[in-house]
Amino acid sequence: MFCNLSIKQKIMARKDFDNKKAIKKLRKLAERAKICMMTTQLDRRPASARPMSLQQVDDQGVLWFISGKDSDQNYDLQKDAETQLFFMNNKRSEYLSVYGTAEIYTDKIMVDEHWSEMAKAWFEEGKEDPNVSIIGIRPIDVKYWGTKHGKFVDMALMLYSAVTDGNTGKEGGIKGELKIQ
Repeated sequence: MFCNLSIKQKIMARKDFDNKKAIKKLRKLAERAKICMMTTQLDRRPASARPMSLQQVDDQGVLWFISGKDSDQNYDLQKDAETQLFFMNNKRSEYLSVYGTAEIYTDKIMVDEHWSEMAKAWFEEGKEDPNVSIIGIRPIDVKYWGTKHGKFVDMALMLYSAVTDGNTGKEGGIKGELKIQ
């Protein structure tokens, strides 16, 4: 192993965000990753997970998805609205975990507001398809991880620290909570 636990701990800085800044950070990370694993049935093992494409994060921090009324996630969320979303953007070394509660919408206004032309691949009749629904996830607990100086600089700092068995004097990674009220 290249570096011991104490060096790894020194590399990770912490920065939490509240309210508007938290929503801005959530939007940036989630929309850059675009795809997440939506996990339902959190009290069961194994929990049920599937990839979902994010449509948007609104000004209140609600994450919006298009889904089929007859889908497994809709079925699960009707029984228990708790869900966990896991976003991963390896290209930028950005990671996001969102725990929250879901609401399912089927009215035309919500479908029109959150529709994406990419969804036509799943819904033959477009936004008029009777199977279209919209899922909104209201965050309760949000955590993120990423790089502080950019992926390549942070990797170089880690490599230098591992080779010299010392501290670079700079913190590489960053983590924190996004507190959205």
